[in-house]
Parts: sequence; structure tokens; C-alpha cells
Amino acid sequence: MTTTGFDVRRIGGRIGAEIIGVDLAGDLDPAVVSEINSALLEHKALFFRGQRLDDAAQLGFASRFGELTTAHPTVPAADGQPNVLAVNGEEGIRSNRWHTDVTFVRTPPKATTLRSLVVPPYGGNTLIANAATAYQDLPEPLRALADRLWAVHTNDHDYAEPKTARAAEHRRQFVSRKYRTAHPVVRVHPETGERGLFIGGFAQRLVGLGPDESRDILRILQSYVTRPENVVRWQWAPGDLVLFDNRITQHYAPDDYGDLPRLLHRVTVAGDAPVGVDGEHSRVVEGDDAAHYTPAAAA
Repeated sequence: MTTTGFDVRRIGGRIGAEIIGVDLAGDLDPAVVSEINSALLEHKALFFRGQRLDDAAQLGFASRFGELTTAHPTVPAADGQPNVLAVNGEEGIRSNRWHTDVTFVRTPPKATTLRSLVVPPYGGNTLIANAATAYQDLPEPLRALADRLWAVHTNDHDYAEPKTARAAEHRRQFVSRKYRTAHPVVRVHPETGERGLFIGGFAQRLVGLGPDESRDILRILQSYVTRPENVVRWQWAPGDLVLFDNRITQHYAPDDYGDLPRLLHRVTVAGDAPVGVDGEHSRVVEGDDAAHYTPAAAA
């Protein structure tokens, strides 16, 4: 029980807690928001069951943690909601790969909220991984190597051939502006000082290394992120909301629900430029600073 009266119940050994006793549609006291933020920093991913939220309420809740981004740098927003991205589980456009949101820009989101509107009767879960405990799991020689590495993240890489016209159109939109950004492989969290592996699906090569070496090293490091002990799985029900720290997690939506519908709405909080162990900030390699997407771009 927190000092403000709600429960924080761990649901994973290393990541994840369910928040019980908070109505996110209400007018939240600043002390409640502060305690939710503290829980987020500790548990990395928070889960709220059975919330009665619409887009406006989701936007209001997310905005308590900072300025909001628009929906996405390249993909259109939900109708009439410039800050809301519809995560639609249409076959062929499902993001069933481990990633951290929008790391191909210099200032990726600080935090992500996902709200369920339509969920399949089976499958369609979301998996979230703790990148801090993954870093801690690394053997010391690998940790020392990772501390010195930088990776180029991009939205323009080798995708599978689209199977439908809708998937081809989605891919065209996704790469309509091309971004390449160099981020530290090990990011120092700006609030906790924790170190976490900042890689995932948009990290395509390592600075100073060739494609073969990059793939091999990134594959080894990524395998620590996705170890089962570092992952929590959330089984959605209608009305659920998930909040996760995008600075120190990855997530994945398994494509295991056939042709059933699945629809989430995503709202993201603007974040700062990642900082590595050496104190250097991320830098743009190709493309603009995404000022149309995030107010943090000018920082």
C-alpha cells in the first residue's frame, strides 16, 4: 500500500507491477502521480485493469508525465487525434519484433501508454523486457564492450516483402521520411542513473563495425534482453492501460491471433536525447531532428 492509498502488486520477478485502486479517468492528485512515477521507475512497466478511458482521458493521463509527442514521425494519427496512434492488428502490419518505440529519432519517447479497445479472445498479449537487468546479466567483458559501443538506429532497413497491398502501403508510409540516428548501446537513465541496453529492432549496425560483426554482436546483446526472467507478459482485457518506461525497456506483440481483430491506442510522452556511459548524447546521422514529432527535438 502506498502513502496515497493504492496498491502496487508485482507481477514479475524483475519487471512489472499492477496498480490497483486508481481511477485514471478521475482528477489525479499530484501526489498520486508522483507515486505512480516512482513505481514506474522501479518496476519499468505498470498495468491498470478495467479503466474507463477514452482518447481524451488517455491523453490527459499521459500528459501528467510530460509533454506529448504527436502520434508518429511518419505514420498518420488516429482520426481527429494528432497525438494518438492506432495500433491496429491487421495481418501484414503487426509489429511482432522486439523494439523500443521510435529509437530511429534523436529524442525517442520517455514513456508509452497503450490502451486496449479491441482484444482477441486468445493471443495478442504484449511482452515487455527490462533492459537494465539485461545489462546487469552481461558477463563483465561483454559489459565493458557494450559500454563503448554505439549503434545506428533506422526506420529504413530490410523488411520482409509485404504480403498485402495494405501492408505495402503501411511500409511506404513508415519509410516516407528516412531517419538514421546514432545512440549509445548502453544508455544511462536520466532519472535513476541505471544503465540499460538501448538496442532493439531499429538498431541495425554498430558504429565502426561491418554488417556481419554488427549483426553478431547485436544478436548476442539482444539475447540477454529477451531472457524469460527479464520479461513480463500482459494478457489484455478491454479497458486495460499499460504504462512503460521507453528509456529502459523493449516490447513485443506476438503474432499469434490469426485473423482476429486487435486494436490499441498509443500515446507517448516526449523524451530527451539518450546519454552514454561516456557522457555523449545521441546524434542525427541522416534525416531531420523530427521537430514535427516531438517537442524534445529542440533540446
